[in-house]
Amino acid sequence: MAKEEILTIEDVIEKARRYLTEEDTGFLRRAYDFAENAHKDQYRKSGESYIVHPVQVAGILVDLEMDPETIAGGFLHDVVEDTDVTLEQLEEYFNHEVAMLVDGVTKLGKIKYKSKEAIQAENHRKMFVAMAKDIRVILIKLADRLHNMRTLKHLPPEKQRRISNETLEIFAPLAHRLGISTIKWELEDTALRYLNPQQYYRIVQLMKQKREQRESYIEEVMGEVKDQLSDVSIQADISGRPKHLYSIYRKMVKQNKQFNEIYDLLAVRILVNSIKDCYAVLGIIHTCWKPMPGRFKDYIAMPKPNLYQSLHTTVIGPKGDPLEVQIRTKEMHEIAEYGIAAHWAYKEGRRVNQDKKSFEEKLTWFREILEWQNETHDAEEFMESLKVDLFSDMVYVFTPKGDVIELPSGSVPLDFAYRIHTEVGNQTIGAKVNGKMEPLDYELKNGDIIEVMTSKHSYGPSQDWLKITQTSQAKSKIKQFFKKQRREENISKGKEAVDREIRSLGIEPKEVLTQDNLKRVYERFNFMNEEDMYAAVGYQGITAALIATRLTDKIRETRQKEQNLEETLEEVKSETADKKTHKRDSGVQVEGVDNLLVRLSKCCNPVPGDKILGYITKGRGVSVHRADCPNVQTEEARERHLHVEWENAQTDKKQYHVDLEISGYDRRGLLNEVLQAVNETKTNITQVNGRSDRNKMAVIHITILIQNTSHLRKIVERIKQIRDVYTVTRTIQ
Repeated sequence: MAKEEILTIEDVIEKARRYLTEEDTGFLRRAYDFAENAHKDQYRKSGESYIVHPVQVAGILVDLEMDPETIAGGFLHDVVEDTDVTLEQLEEYFNHEVAMLVDGVTKLGKIKYKSKEAIQAENHRKMFVAMAKDIRVILIKLADRLHNMRTLKHLPPEKQRRISNETLEIFAPLAHRLGISTIKWELEDTALRYLNPQQYYRIVQLMKQKREQRESYIEEVMGEVKDQLSDVSIQADISGRPKHLYSIYRKMVKQNKQFNEIYDLLAVRILVNSIKDCYAVLGIIHTCWKPMPGRFKDYIAMPKPNLYQSLHTTVIGPKGDPLEVQIRTKEMHEIAEYGIAAHWAYKEGRRVNQDKKSFEEKLTWFREILEWQNETHDAEEFMESLKVDLFSDMVYVFTPKGDVIELPSGSVPLDFAYRIHTEVGNQTIGAKVNGKMEPLDYELKNGDIIEVMTSKHSYGPSQDWLKITQTSQAKSKIKQFFKKQRREENISKGKEAVDREIRSLGIEPKEVLTQDNLKRVYERFNFMNEEDMYAAVGYQGITAALIATRLTDKIRETRQKEQNLEETLEEVKSETADKKTHKRDSGVQVEGVDNLLVRLSKCCNPVPGDKILGYITKGRGVSVHRADCPNVQTEEARERHLHVEWENAQTDKKQYHVDLEISGYDRRGLLNEVLQAVNETKTNITQVNGRSDRNKMAVIHITILIQNTSHLRKIVERIKQIRDVYTVTRTIQ
C-alpha cells in the first residue's frame, strides 16, 4: 500500500476495474457522488476538501480487493456521523448491507453525564458488536484509522498522542488478530513516530547507516539459496524483508538491548508453489546453514488463529550472524499480508471463501464478543475484558484428541474447560495436565495437553473461580450460573452492597433511592428493572461502587457546589477584613452574612427598587446586579448567585448612577430640551453624548444620579413628554 500517494476517484475506480465488473464500478461511482455531495463545503484540519479522506479509505479497501458494498461503505463511512444523511436514506438509495456497514463504523451521538473515556468505550463497544455480526465493519474502520494516522501531522500534539495510543492499544492488535500485517505494521510504526519520536528517528537513522552492509549480506544469502534451489528445480521468489521499526523498538525495550545488539534486522522470505516445496526448501536451508535450537516454528501444520501459515527458522548465516528465514506458498503469503481480508476478497465479481466452515471455526473468538457484551453492562469494563482476551499474548494447548485451543497467556484449566463448553466448565472438579493432576489455578503453558475431570454431582462453580479465571468468557459463564441459581439471594446481597457504598460516600440511601433515580440508573446500564440491577451486583456482574456512584452523582454535584459557594464566601469575608478601609456603603445587605465587601455592578447600574441579586466574584467581594442583567445569567454564573436586598430602599438619600438611551427624530434643539427636562426634576447629569444617522434618527446617551426607581420613573416620564422622542430605555454595558 502506498503511503504518500493521494488517490483521486479515477485512481480508485481504475484499481477496482482490475477485479470488479462495470456494474460494480458504477455502484462505487454512485457511492462517491453521494458522499461528495454530502460532504460539500466540509474541510479537514489539513485544509483539504473532506471528500479526499473517504476516497483514500476506499482506495485502501480496493487494495485489499474488498467487495463493492465494503468499498461503498468506505466512501460513505462518515456521512451519517458528520452530515444530515440518515441510515434510512442510505438503505433506500443503496441497500441494507451498505447501511449496516456504515452504521457499524458510525460513532454514537453525544451522551450526557459521561466522561470522554466512557463515550469512547461506548463507541468501541458498538463497533466491536457490529463487527461480530459482519467482519467487514472492522476492515472499513481499519482503513479509516490507517488514513487518519497518515495525516496525523495536521492535529495538535496532544491529539496525536491520544490517537496514537488508542491505535497501539486497540487497532494495531486487532489488525494482528485479523492477520492483516500490511496494515498492522504501518499503524504501529506511525504510532511510534508520534508517541516516541526520539527513538523512532534514532532507529530510522541507525537503519540507514547499516543499509549497504545489510543489503550486500542479504544478496550473498539470496544468491546461495537460488543456486541450491535451481539444482533441485524448485521455482521460488526470494526477497529480503527489513524488520519494521516498531518491532525493533519493542525488542529493544522488552529485552533491554541496544540497537547494535539486535541481529535479526533482516529476514529472507522464500515463496514457492506448493506445501511440498516449503518443506523441501526448509531441508536445503538447514543443509546450508546450521539451525539455531528452539527457533523453528511450523505454522503450516499448525496455523495461527489469525489464519497465518508459514515455516520460520533461524540459522547461523554465512558471517556467523543469526539469519531468519520464512518459507511459504504464494497463497499463504497473500493471507499473511491481507489476513481475513483475503477471505473476503472479490475475484471476477464473486467473493472468495471456499472453506466457509473452517473459516468460521477459526474466528469463534470473534463471535464470543456478542456473548460478552450481553453480560457486561459497563462499556469501559467491556473494553478492558476485550483487551485481555483479544489483544494479550496467547498460549496454545491441546485437548486429549489433539485439537488446538488458543487462550490468553495466564489462563488456567478452568478457562480451558469453559472454552470447551459451559456445562463442562460448571461441572469441573479437577484437571490433568500432561497426564498429571494439577490445581485449577495452574498456569497453562504452550503445548500442554489438558484433560478436564467433571462430575454430574458437582455443586457448580465457586465464587473463588471468578478470581482464578482469566478469560472474559469463563467469568461470564460463571456469573451466569450464579445469576440463575441465586437470584433472590443476589438481589438482597446486591442491595446491601449498594446501600453500604452509598453510606461510604456520606449519603443516606433513602436520599437517593427514589423510583425516578433508580429508573434513571438501571436504564443507563441496560437493566429491565431495579431487581435485575441489584441481582447483577450480587453475582458481581457489575460493581456496587459503580451503581452507588451513578445513584449519588446529582446529590454529590449539588453538595459540591454548595461547598464551593461556602468556601468562596469565606474567601470573600477574609478579603473584606483585609480591605475594610476600601469598603463603600452600597446600600445593599447580603442575607445572613455581615462584613462583606459589596459593590454595585457598573454593567447594569442597579438602583433601589430594582430586583437585584448578588454574584460572588473572585477577589473583589460581592457584586450586585439587576436580576435581568444578562452578564450573570450563564449556567456557571448561577452557581455563584447570592440572595441580597436593599437597605431602607424608600428613605435612603444615597445617589446611584443610571445610564439612559433616548431615541427620537433629529431636529434642532432636541438635545437642549432633553437636558432641560432632566434639570427640571432637580437631577444631576454626569455624562452626555449623542449621534444622528442619515435617516434623521438621533440617539442620546445620558448618565444621571438618582435615589431609587420611583425617582427614575419620574425622569423617564418627563423625557417621554418631549416632542419627537420615541423611546427612553435603561442600558446595560
